[in-house]
Amino acid sequence: MILLRVLIFFLLLLLLPDWYIYRTYLSRTRSKTAKRIFWFPSIALLAGLLTFMIGRDALHDSLGLYLIVMLCVAVPKTVFALISLLLRGISRLFRFRMPHGWISLIPSLAVFGYVLFGAIEGKEHFQVKEVTFISPDLPDGFDGYRILQLSDIHSGSWKGNADAIQEAVDISNRQQADLIVFTGDLVNSRASELPEFMPALSQLKAKDGVYSITGNHDYGTYVHWDSDADREANFRKLIEEEKRMGWDVLMNENRILHRGNDSIALVGVENSGNPPFPDKADMPKAMKGTEGMFKVLLSHDPTHWRRTVLPDTDIQLMLAGHTHDMQISVFGFSASQFIYPEHRGLYLEGGRGLYVNIGLGYVLFPFRLGAWPEITVITLKQEK
Repeated sequence: MILLRVLIFFLLLLLLPDWYIYRTYLSRTRSKTAKRIFWFPSIALLAGLLTFMIGRDALHDSLGLYLIVMLCVAVPKTVFALISLLLRGISRLFRFRMPHGWISLIPSLAVFGYVLFGAIEGKEHFQVKEVTFISPDLPDGFDGYRILQLSDIHSGSWKGNADAIQEAVDISNRQQADLIVFTGDLVNSRASELPEFMPALSQLKAKDGVYSITGNHDYGTYVHWDSDADREANFRKLIEEEKRMGWDVLMNENRILHRGNDSIALVGVENSGNPPFPDKADMPKAMKGTEGMFKVLLSHDPTHWRRTVLPDTDIQLMLAGHTHDMQISVFGFSASQFIYPEHRGLYLEGGRGLYVNIGLGYVLFPFRLGAWPEITVITLKQEK
């Protein structure tokens, strides 16, 4: 059923603009060659889509490139058709002629260039976001404390491009944060994705160390394993490699951070998501010994905030990732908001906060547009 819906969506995305453009601009031309050439890209893309749906496991590595080509073809055509329709309507309403085809071509070409930028440069267009979280519960010693958050690196997607991860590490270290945290999805599925990037990631440095948690991809549930034992061994290997990089992996546990006589608790849980994502968080265990303290929670999935954190705990600030903002945001709009009420940035409720980092890496297709890869610096401030 899901595959059928995907097929119908792409059929509409490709064929509706083509049908309009052909009917409006090409149906009267005498050139049969031009008519045939016009339909070729969409027919080729639909044939490719059917090929991927039939042999998706064997062709998985090529899917990203296919989706980029699909976007570069379908999105500009859709923009052209919509603007052309609008201009033709205006022309008829006010009864004057205009070259609506040529006018529509300009924004469609601009969109093509923008989409191409997202494919070529967007995934490495690293952005540093500065955020301030104010709380009356923050101890004096932590006023101005700076936490650098990274999330969703997805190592396997960067294969052969360790220089990009090195650049992100260098940018992170230049922020000179007090603490660095990573909020899950270090790999796509396999621990074997990580070694290429361990030399760079092990360079991350902060005064109070580097801490991490696990995300849904880290459990290896998106690939086939010969046995559950193999999958579990893969997960243990990933945790071991993180520790070799000098990262402290919080598995439903906490660490107490000190500044003089003051302290706060850093709490980390395993992934807690709605089905089909795993829910392995154990909040009572993770929070043990932190009673009455200011707490920062690392939890990969932002839905955990409303499900458990807000109603059942006194945690002041939660840091999450997971959404990627679907890797596309246009004028601040992303389809991810229809799935995740808290999908990017800082959210506040009753003086308590959630920050959703939209990730450093990417999955499925090597593309980011508007939802640029993010490095977040969160400054804790005491409410005066």
